[in-house]
Amino acid sequence: MLVDLAHHKEDGFVALKDIAERQGISKKYLEQIVAILNKPEILKKNRGYQGGYILAQAPECYTVGDILRMTEGGLAPVSCLEQDEITCERAGFCETLFVWEGLYKTINEYLDGITLQDIIDRKNDSGFDYMI
Repeated sequence: MLVDLAHHKEDGFVALKDIAERQGISKKYLEQIVAILNKPEILKKNRGYQGGYILAQAPECYTVGDILRMTEGGLAPVSCLEQDEITCERAGFCETLFVWEGLYKTINEYLDGITLQDIIDRKNDSGFDYMI
């Protein structure tokens, strides 16, 4: 949904039915997503005839990591890493904790390094140069 809004940022407010049609997903499902993302720093909403949604910020301000944290709740591969401080009673002698910490760090760095604008730019960059 957010990628679609980023693609259509110049169109003004975009109706959920239009996003649903373009993306091949149900409007009902989009309404569930909107309920999660409907925060002033994420989306702006307009009701009525020209109603719909637009991004509250430029596409380069939204990272995939932030979006997934909002929609999924977290990115930790194991539950003991979901809090800022590890409170697991096994942490002191857990032989695999370093594996999960490394994976978690890699996941966060990777997803926080990709923005909606990066996704749009990658799609728009076909890799072909037709200049003669």
